[in-house]
Amino acid sequence: MEEPRKRVRPGRTPAPAGRTSRPRQAEVARLAGVSQATVSLVLADKKQGAAISEETRQKVLDAARELGYVPDPAARRLAAVRNNLLGVFSFTATFPTDVQHSYYPFLVGVEQEAAARGYDLVLFTGSSSGGAGAGGPDALSRVRLADGCLFLGRHAPAAELRRLVADGYPVVHLGRRDELEGLAWVGADYVSASREVVEHLARAGHERIVLVREDDDAPASTDREHGFLKGLEAAGLPAGPAAVFRSADPQRDLGAGRLRAWLADGVTAFVAEETDTGAAWRALRGAVRDAGIACPRDASLALLGSPPADLADGPQPTGFDIPRPALGAAAVRMLAALVAGEAADEPLVTCVFRPGATAGPPPAGT
Repeated sequence: MEEPRKRVRPGRTPAPAGRTSRPRQAEVARLAGVSQATVSLVLADKKQGAAISEETRQKVLDAARELGYVPDPAARRLAAVRNNLLGVFSFTATFPTDVQHSYYPFLVGVEQEAAARGYDLVLFTGSSSGGAGAGGPDALSRVRLADGCLFLGRHAPAAELRRLVADGYPVVHLGRRDELEGLAWVGADYVSASREVVEHLARAGHERIVLVREDDDAPASTDREHGFLKGLEAAGLPAGPAAVFRSADPQRDLGAGRLRAWLADGVTAFVAEETDTGAAWRALRGAVRDAGIACPRDASLALLGSPPADLADGPQPTGFDIPRPALGAAAVRMLAALVAGEAADEPLVTCVFRPGATAGPPPAGT
């Protein structure tokens, strides 16, 4: 016997077979060929969308109807009521409220800019117990208590952030995150800053330089490596695979023996990336110490960023400083614009070159 056909409501395309989740704004945007911000303005019927053409508005409405898009009622209620609260969520193991933590200066800029704009801050500290984004589809849902939220951290749960963005909730990541479609972010120009450090070493006479970095694909690390290699290429120096040392555990894999082998092979300068753990710089400093190498007499060192607070003793490393308070302020400006339903754009923040005292000319005879 032929099975009865399922009835489909006029004007609506049935959901794909097996689909259990509701369509997201990001899908509506893709189908309509517009940005997610445009979709958010049209579906919310906000006054900021008055400049949107009627043709574009109709494309969005048609796409939403075709996909069967239904706004999240909880998100809609929260969006309709402004609390003048901005959230700050960190994916570090301990929330950065210690003044010596590398993320603390970001919070200084965040607080100052939020206060200037009439916002209070809500600090979401679940990460201190290991619970931040650590399982469950609603791990970040509590941030919706705020009008919008800033996120900090080298490694963030992409799926959860993507879900917030798809729901039209205002989100800004502090640090480049363009691998997540639709996620707004502010960042520093690590590429130009890293290139400037390498060019400084090249002008001093170094012809073989090695970068020490952690073995992951964090955007900040990728940008530093990209700038490092561009600096080598601009100076006409070797920029092949041997110029970059990647390790999941630099303190285990980089020792005095490896350092001496590099020196014997003609390497005269070493550059380490800054991360929230400081693993690469710690490993490089330890290897230099264990090998009995004097810097910059025997070899030059540079750091793409600032050293951890517990390694701030001794000569100031050559490198660059990250304007963390300026980045925090820029993130708040962007988030406030998104909360208001306005277009948001912040340029990359320039890092300041630091001459330091750990780099000089290569040893005589090299």
